[in-house]
Amino acid sequence: MSVKLLLTWDIAPEREQEYFEFVIGEFIPGVQRLGLEPVEAWATIYGEYPQIMVALLAPDLPGAQRVLNSLEWNGLREKLQTFVKNYSHKVVPGRGGFQF
Repeated sequence: MSVKLLLTWDIAPEREQEYFEFVIGEFIPGVQRLGLEPVEAWATIYGEYPQIMVALLAPDLPGAQRVLNSLEWNGLREKLQTFVKNYSHKVVPGRGGFQF
C-alpha cells in the first residue's frame, strides 16, 4: 500500500530566491532519485498554517522508511532547513486528494 510523506514549512523571508533555486534545482530531482514521486504542492495564502505543504508518494511504508533513513535524504533535508523554518514531516497512508 502506498504512503505519502507530507512535508510542511515556512520559507525564511530573507532566503526566498535561494530557496526556490534549491527546490527546483536540487530538492525535487533529489527526492525523485530516492524513488519518491512528488504528487502535490500547496501554498497557504492566508491564515495561521504552514506556508508550504508538499506530498511525496512512496510505494510502501518500508520504502518510505528507507528513504527517511538514507544519507541522501538527510542531506536534502538539512539543506532545505537552511532556507526554511518550522519544518516538519509525517508519513500517512496514501489517499487521493488533499491530506494534512
